[in-house]
Amino acid sequence: MPAKKTSKKTAGAKSPADFEAAFAGLKKILELLGEKVEVKQDNPKRYYLDVRGMVCRGRPAFFGAVMMQKNYVSFHLMPVYGCPELLQGISPALKKRMQGKACFNFTAPDESLFAELSRLTADGYEKFHTWLVKNQDPAGHRKKS
Repeated sequence: MPAKKTSKKTAGAKSPADFEAAFAGLKKILELLGEKVEVKQDNPKRYYLDVRGMVCRGRPAFFGAVMMQKNYVSFHLMPVYGCPELLQGISPALKKRMQGKACFNFTAPDESLFAELSRLTADGYEKFHTWLVKNQDPAGHRKKS
């Protein structure tokens, strides 16, 4: 019997268990922030956080999220968008996972990258919170520069 052919799409495909494990690992990173953030959505496909008590442009300030997509699990981290200097010194491997300015994509857990992302998230919270406080007026609107 001839060997079963695999297409490029299925050759390196990850299992749903890999996605679920990646989602769980990334969610744990955000859960470490505890009471500093407010959970807005928590379900098997989305974990979405705002910065507790902070407003940006008249709306709760988005901090980050983990979202299960069709082909990957995305980790959104708003502090790296608002404070891009946080990205200085990140590893090439983590940089390779970036899509856009504030999103990292994974198809399976990666303990070393998750540890780096955890440090980036903790540092990011402190810097982003300071930035939010400095850049909004008492009504919660962003100050004009």
